[in-house]
Amino acid sequence: MSDRFLFWGPTLIWATTWHAILYQLGDVSVLQSVAMRFGLASVMLFAIARWRGESVASSVGLHGWLLLTGAVQYGLNYMATYEAEKHLASGLLAVLFSLMIFTNAIGGALFFGQAITRRFMAYGAVGVAGIVLIFWPDIAATRSGPGVLGAVALGLTAITMASVGNMLTLRLTRRGTALVPLLAWSMGYGAAALMLVGAIGGVEFHLDPRPSYWLSLAYLSAFGSVVAFLLYFKLAQRQGAGRAALVGLIIPAAALLMSALFEGWRPTLVSSAGIVFCLAGLWGATRPVLAPAPAHPG
Repeated sequence: MSDRFLFWGPTLIWATTWHAILYQLGDVSVLQSVAMRFGLASVMLFAIARWRGESVASSVGLHGWLLLTGAVQYGLNYMATYEAEKHLASGLLAVLFSLMIFTNAIGGALFFGQAITRRFMAYGAVGVAGIVLIFWPDIAATRSGPGVLGAVALGLTAITMASVGNMLTLRLTRRGTALVPLLAWSMGYGAAALMLVGAIGGVEFHLDPRPSYWLSLAYLSAFGSVVAFLLYFKLAQRQGAGRAALVGLIIPAAALLMSALFEGWRPTLVSSAGIVFCLAGLWGATRPVLAPAPAHPG
């Protein structure tokens, strides 16, 4: 698979999940829905591993790392995200998550020795500015207060957990753990962690009778979790965690285009400029580094 496919595959899938999640809202708690999403994704990944003849057996020590990865990446990350969303506009949350470009790049440099160029950071900042412009009405309408500040802290915690989960996953693959079984176990552990938190917190278990709920759950599990994360981590293995996180620049713009098609959203001059900034940031951050011209003798 080409690097372009590995980039645009998860980008377009995660852009559509913004719309699919709307069908998850109802009597079922968010905690339960997310746990069911990753639990079902885990079952699918185990089936894929078996079909491919990959072993899913792991040592006790490895299970400890898989548990940590799942709890951080698919448990704490999503819990903090949804708690933050109770007090923050989705636009501000999108801006916070676009900062994963920098946290992933720093993590890649610290743990894997991956170089960070000034151009990458500069164009990454251009892309983040584009996210700010796209969601400027939401951001401008946000009123400061203890609840908002706490939600921003939760959002920053979520992106930190997501980056830590990225580093743990890539570390395990570098130690020889196959990606499909790794994701199967970690998503399963993440789902179990969410259900445990729900049980401790007294969250009631419900089953939604609507077909739209189950169809969207199947889509979020099969495509939003299994396919998208497999492609994303393959991209991170090839190009580094920072470059892979550039999907966060394009997902909001692509999601708004989906909203224009299905929900009647209409772009403004400011949001259109934001989309241009996002594309410019992506273009600049992914340009190949040109080797210096050889010096002429004499």
